[in-house]
Amino acid sequence: MAFAVTSSSSSTAISGSSFPRSSASPDLKVPQIGAVRLADRHATVSLSRRRCAVKPVNAEPKRNDSIVPLAATIAAPKISEKVEVEDFEQLAKELDNASPLEIMDKALEKFGNDIAIAFSGAEDVALIEYAKLTGRPFRVFSLDTGRLNPETYRFFNEVEKHYGIRMEYMFPDAVEVQALVRSKGLFSFYEDGHQECCRVRKVRPLRRALKGLRAWITGQRKDQSPGTRSEVPVVQVDPVFEGLDGGIGSLVKWNPVANVDGKDIWNFLRAMNVPVNTLHSQGYVSIGCEPCTRPVLPGQHEREGRWWWEDAKAKECGLHKGNLKQDSAAQLNGSGNGASHANGTATQSDIFNSQSLVTLSRTGIENLARLENRKEPWLVVLYAPWCRFCQAMEESYVELAEKLAGSGVKVAKFRADGEQKEYAKTELQLGSFPTILFFPKHSSKPIKYASEKRDVDSLMAFINALR
Repeated sequence: MAFAVTSSSSSTAISGSSFPRSSASPDLKVPQIGAVRLADRHATVSLSRRRCAVKPVNAEPKRNDSIVPLAATIAAPKISEKVEVEDFEQLAKELDNASPLEIMDKALEKFGNDIAIAFSGAEDVALIEYAKLTGRPFRVFSLDTGRLNPETYRFFNEVEKHYGIRMEYMFPDAVEVQALVRSKGLFSFYEDGHQECCRVRKVRPLRRALKGLRAWITGQRKDQSPGTRSEVPVVQVDPVFEGLDGGIGSLVKWNPVANVDGKDIWNFLRAMNVPVNTLHSQGYVSIGCEPCTRPVLPGQHEREGRWWWEDAKAKECGLHKGNLKQDSAAQLNGSGNGASHANGTATQSDIFNSQSLVTLSRTGIENLARLENRKEPWLVVLYAPWCRFCQAMEESYVELAEKLAGSGVKVAKFRADGEQKEYAKTELQLGSFPTILFFPKHSSKPIKYASEKRDVDSLMAFINALR
């Protein structure tokens, strides 16, 4: 990435390593992912330009709108930028045989400052090297969970010095970490699984980071985890997370090394003489948090060193949850109209699991629907655990439930697929999964949430408008 940063009252600039570094100011920090965007939104004329305040140093200087005559700004017509919808499935097919360098170049060309590399502290340094070789400006961010190996922290520092960059670190919320540790201890994941800890320390910080981007770049490879990553494309619409504009489809995920073998990645790193994490020489291949990572033995797959006490078929922390394979029959239609098994339900692990959420049975939701004078309002999601849109909103809905705990609003879930689907369609306004209903205190008829935006802020605004 090699940032060269200059600053004035009107602009900030970032350049790749192909640009001179002499203008870099050591006292300035690269803007954080998700930081307030500084572009002038008050000008009457909206030109076709990228919506960001960070530009390569070789770009033209930002125009000072204060020197434009007032009459010109008043008379100028408002021009709306037309956004074309890209077919990323087709693009993935076109780039399937492309080199990682070509894929990286295409990603940086398309998204500029609105894309960033996710660096994990393992062989993702290859991504930074490819980005540097394109000669384009680029950004790098990483998740500091607070539980990484000392060697990984030293590796971060070495990579920053080698490339002349400043990574954008994302940290977990201190209050959430404190609550988890106080209630369940430091090592609860050994007893009840790693998902809760990963959600607090990794998934939510990542979600905050991605809300400031339109695309991100990962080091996923098909050979990393045959059970979950064997079909990873080189580019895709992110099936789990949301980007800057919010809603499903607002974030693009690039995987430039998806088709590269692990041994070829290491041949590349050796050939380019780049820094590597010293843990690799100690038998570590896939590197995560210190308590959850160990070296692998000869003949073991690299992911067997991660969460070794759990099922070897699902070695994901939640950052790439979209890789987890759904029931093939239930995949027929992403809106939840797929076929079911003989027992009327799809075989998929349940979602929306939280102590702050009420699980409603058929009898429970029938009773809730019949009440005309409830003591408190209820928010209920009608879902199917195999539905990728339900999976995509899982983290935000759980976070909402935890935020509303003790507020007087009950948050619940009702599994409405299989034999419950017909009832949900006729009595609960189910059209597709997920459907979100708000049951007011003094009305028997629930109010359906109509927006496709299912982030915490949007759902909270819906609740606040009605309670």
